[in-house]
Amino acid sequence: MAKKKTTKKAAKKVAAKKAVKKVAVKKAPAKKAAKKVAAKKVAAKKVAVKKAVKKAAPKKAIPAKAPAKTVEKTSIIARVDVGFGNSLYVRGEGAGLSWDKGIQLDNVSPYEWSFASTQAKGDVTFKFLINDEIWAEGENGTVAAGDTSITSPVFAW
Repeated sequence: MAKKKTTKKAAKKVAAKKAVKKVAVKKAPAKKAAKKVAAKKVAAKKVAVKKAVKKAAPKKAIPAKAPAKTVEKTSIIARVDVGFGNSLYVRGEGAGLSWDKGIQLDNVSPYEWSFASTQAKGDVTFKFLINDEIWAEGENGTVAAGDTSITSPVFAW
């Protein structure tokens, strides 16, 4: 009988090893089914739709705009060395010039003098003078309104 007892003990040990520990699992409560209620149908009232007829307003005549006046700049440029301390003047007719009194030109660079005007209505006739006293040699110069004249006057000192 000794044999039987040992087998029973061995069987009990094996059974103990095979036993699995159960873990408690929380179960979520089952969702309650929502009751479906049939929606009541409401009888739709028919409304007569009136279409508003828009009358197009008569178009007013828009007066044509006069073209904008462009200011034309008339320029006279002289390329000459008048000597240190001297200035160059211009006299003439048109663009605000006069034959009686000269207008001093702007000294743009050591050998360049400039006059500009927006008053020219036609051709501008001109002549250069050093210090508004010594006239340039040769014919008078002419430039059309809105154009630029570049000349190199010669003076007899």
